[in-house]
This record gives sequence, C-alpha cells and structure tokens, in this order.
Amino acid sequence: MNPDETPRKPGLGDEFPELTVQTSHGEISLPDDYEGEWFVLFSHPGDFTPVCTTEFVAFQQRATEFEELGVSLVGLSVDRVHSHIKWVEWIEDELDESIEFPIIADEGGTVATRLGMLHPEMGSSTVRSVYIVDPGGVIRLELQYPMEIGRNIDEILRSIRALQTADATDVAVPADWPDNENFGDRVLLEPPADVAAAEERVARAEEQGYECLDWWFCLQE
Repeated sequence: MNPDETPRKPGLGDEFPELTVQTSHGEISLPDDYEGEWFVLFSHPGDFTPVCTTEFVAFQQRATEFEELGVSLVGLSVDRVHSHIKWVEWIEDELDESIEFPIIADEGGTVATRLGMLHPEMGSSTVRSVYIVDPGGVIRLELQYPMEIGRNIDEILRSIRALQTADATDVAVPADWPDNENFGDRVLLEPPADVAAAEERVARAEEQGYECLDWWFCLQE
C-alpha cells in the first residue's frame, strides 16, 4: 500500500488497529491495554451536547452490568482533554453522575478517520459509532446512529451477551434473543456440514435434547 493512502477502515472480524491515544485518564494503547478482555469503544459528535450527555449518563448508569460481563467502556470525540474534563464535571454537578470511564481526545480526528467515524456531511464531528472488541482484539460488532438519535444501551449489552454466549457454546442466537417471541431464550445450532451429519442431527435430536424443525433449524436450551 502506498504510504500516503489511508488504511482501509477495519470491519467485522478484523483486528482492532493498534493506536496510542490521549484520554481524560491519560495515555492508553488500544487494543493492548485491554488484552484478554472485552471493550466497547463509542464515539459521540461533541461534548456539551444534549443527546451525547444523555448517552454518557446512560452508559455510566449501566456500568455495573458491563463490568459483570467483563467489558470496559471507552468514549471518543474530537474535543480536547480539557473539554472532556469540564464536561464530565458538568455532568457530575448537574446530573449527579460521575463518569468513570476514559474519553479519548482525538484532536485532528486521526483515530476517528482510521475507524471510519467521520462522514463528509458531518464535518469534523464523529458519528455515533460503536465498536465491540473481544479479548483477542478482534472487532465483533459495529453500530452507527445518526446525530439526532441516542443509542440503545440495552441493545449493546444484549449484543455482548449474545456474542459471549455464541463463543462459549458454539451456537447462534435468534432475533431478539433472549426474548424471542417464538423461541424464548433458546439458541440455534449451526447447520450440519454434510448429509451424514444432517441425518444424524435429526435422528438424535431427542436424545441430545434438541428440537429440530428441520435438519438445518435446530434449537436447544
């Protein structure tokens, strides 16, 4: 690749790029400082803006749930460190919530550009991006929200639980899991790889505790 070219934006299944960043908690290295654990990196358009403020309060109020899942939170915008500090002070003074996770001060937008968080129509403001990164430093999920809509923290937590469940048990999860209207909190087995495995799956479904609607659609508790 030409050294003057911008690296490709990382996507699902890619390793999170190695970045050294300045934050409201000092310098950190991504993803190295979170090696062996999950982390969520989320960007916001700017400090001292109403929707972003509600998001930061919401993330902090659910911090215990993220901690219980072994997940660290990291915020980001193109504002300077002193702006982050004053904004956090305002949130504590006015909304009685102490923001305890670091916020990256991405002056110049270097990190946001590398991660594809800057869109031409938004000028220098970062879009509301979310990256969920696993303990191996691999990007497992991406979300983007427009400026006028705040994020759904429940969906981010649900996604992490789903990813961790899928990793631990080698299954897939249905829509709206664990509250799917038709299948509740049951999970889906990966489809068999060949005819023999498909026939065995159906034949042994009851013995193995599966419910198979067909050879390719089997559920388990």
